[in-house]
Amino acid sequence: MTSLPTIRLATAADAVNVEALLSSARLPLDGVREALRNFLVADDHGRVIGVAGIEECGTSGRHALLRSVAVDPTWRSHGLGRALVERSIALADSRGVQALYLLTTTAERYFPTFGFVPTSRDGIPDEVRATAEFQGACPASAIAMVRHSGRDVAARRAT
Repeated sequence: MTSLPTIRLATAADAVNVEALLSSARLPLDGVREALRNFLVADDHGRVIGVAGIEECGTSGRHALLRSVAVDPTWRSHGLGRALVERSIALADSRGVQALYLLTTTAERYFPTFGFVPTSRDGIPDEVRATAEFQGACPASAIAMVRHSGRDVAARRAT
């Protein structure tokens, strides 16, 4: 690990490598290929060593799902996962996403460092609950979390 990997938008050519990394991390593959254009990959000289995805929900563009965050074991504890999540949040914000949701079975203490808070599944918009992750790709025991964009938080305070 002599140089830092490049973080870039995924391409169709990355699909097999992204799926292999997600499979090794025991994360669901449902919907990955359909949402791949909104995935970021960490590329180490042509090798995908990290991934994080944004899955847009519905047609409004107001809600999205942060999903498929995984880092190759040899690159863990080097800040790569953090960089991928931060860049994914920035991507969602730049596209006007007002609320970013996620499901986790292992990282409920990690995601609050990015502004995510636990939320009830009942309060999650139908367009988010209609995703494969909410429909069964993730277990019912997974913790649901939400992060509102800075613009959305300011608008809520103004009302």
